[in-house]
Amino acid sequence: MDIRPRSWLGALLLVLVAVSPAAATEIQRVRSPGGIEAWLVEDKSVPVIGFRFAFRGGGALDPPGKSGLANMVSALLDEGAGDLDSQGFQEALDEIAASIGFDARVERFHGSLRTLSEHRARAFALLRKALAAPRFDAEPVERIRRQIVAGIESGKDDPRRIAGRTWSRLAFGDHPYARPLAGTRRDVTAIAVEDMRRFVRERLVRDGLIVGVAGDISARELADRLDDVFGALPASAGPADIPDPPPVQGGLHIVRKPIGQSVVVFGQVGPRRDDPDYYAAYLMNHLLGGGRTSRLNEEIREKRGLVYSVGTYLRSFDRAGTIVGQLATANARVGTALDLLRGEWTRMARDGVGEDELAAAKRYINGSFPLRLDSTRSIARMLVGIQLNELGIDYIDRRSALIDAVTAADVRRVARRLLSPEKLAIVVVGDPEGLETTR
Repeated sequence: MDIRPRSWLGALLLVLVAVSPAAATEIQRVRSPGGIEAWLVEDKSVPVIGFRFAFRGGGALDPPGKSGLANMVSALLDEGAGDLDSQGFQEALDEIAASIGFDARVERFHGSLRTLSEHRARAFALLRKALAAPRFDAEPVERIRRQIVAGIESGKDDPRRIAGRTWSRLAFGDHPYARPLAGTRRDVTAIAVEDMRRFVRERLVRDGLIVGVAGDISARELADRLDDVFGALPASAGPADIPDPPPVQGGLHIVRKPIGQSVVVFGQVGPRRDDPDYYAAYLMNHLLGGGRTSRLNEEIREKRGLVYSVGTYLRSFDRAGTIVGQLATANARVGTALDLLRGEWTRMARDGVGEDELAAAKRYINGSFPLRLDSTRSIARMLVGIQLNELGIDYIDRRSALIDAVTAADVRRVARRLLSPEKLAIVVVGDPEGLETTR
């Protein structure tokens, strides 16, 4: 029987699910002559390279009056660099079928490259230009500024975006975590080219740089490429400290809008990624609202048909953790849905989970994990995430054991520590019947 993998995905799944002592050596730690480190999963089966990296410091470090700066820079780095204007840069990428992208987040600034391995020299050269010599020409700057402002304006009438922004303000007050990544219209209008150049000088630096690479490139070649791409960047960044946010306070806040269906965002304090109980909290959340067969989905959607969907997830920052969820329902049913939500919050905190329920969650979480690594791009992204969260180079090999080690008693203990219905911060956007703002 021919058991050779017939696809990149098949090959990857065989590697990840095989129980083999060699599995722990799949990730290589690569260090360039200039001291830049990357993690590499080398695979010659497909002629593609996925390259992902992150700098510490994102939108939360935008200066006062310039919210949206990190986001605007992320949209402009591939709009002309070095000797290539915006059109020339995009044409150069098209010629080799490569893609370069950047993404600003609250605490990180991400970048990526995907290229056929035969064109890697040209692709890496373009990436180097984008990072070290962005042009910020007038035409693309104003074009991107108009696009961002248009998105901000359109979001003012979007109930989901209103609910998300309002919840962040309710939860974090004036802390940078509450700041909209896209900024405000006034702030984005005020961002000057020099602000963007300063961002590049102070934030795109080698200190704290995290790199993950997957695909058709050797460790020896990658070591040299790292210096080619990043070697010209400044060595260290400016101050990047973010203060601890205030703890999330409970309460109900209603944003009245004359729409037939209300959007609800809810949440409370949750675990940070470095919490020793993180995996117990992860399983707790999966069973409470994070999975298809979660309790919230079963009680609110399946049994009563009150919502089209309801779900929760853990969101971790460097200095805070949250459990956040969302649902949408008819205005007349919001109160009922919230009563059921609080009831399931209480039941999980009081009773925890059953052994069979927990075992099924573990099987699903461990069984589905390899499907998150179905391309060089997703593997590179995972390598960056593991490093950012300081999980260890052997994390992929240990992850299943970390999940399996969680007991029902662990989940019950963590649920009692974390879940508190009276501490839920709830935002409703719509015209819910029988409800009034309490905070």
